[in-house]
Amino acid sequence: MIRFTSPAGASVSMFDKDAKALIRMMGHSGAIPSAIRAEDIASALGKLEAALQSEEARATETKQEHPLQDGAEEKAVAVNVRAYPLVQLLKAAAEKQKNVMWEQDRAFF
Repeated sequence: MIRFTSPAGASVSMFDKDAKALIRMMGHSGAIPSAIRAEDIASALGKLEAALQSEEARATETKQEHPLQDGAEEKAVAVNVRAYPLVQLLKAAAEKQKNVMWEQDRAFF
């Protein structure tokens, strides 16, 4: 688990795979632990939102090309849903001009 923290809001924890993907979408290397300085939050948030829009468009296109059969359910959680808490934390940090840090969260296990 990776935990994102900021004095601007509540911490956000997510699985390593999802967290690393979102960190890369923000334009960072995926290194853990690391941080984004307050002055760089807006840029990282913009990159993340643009990447999430691209992912959503790609998912919509895939659904149109390969519709689900009758009675079938979609089981995967969309990346936009997984990213929502982090996006909200980044928005709060940008508004309050606070840093966002992330680190390995071993408290869950």
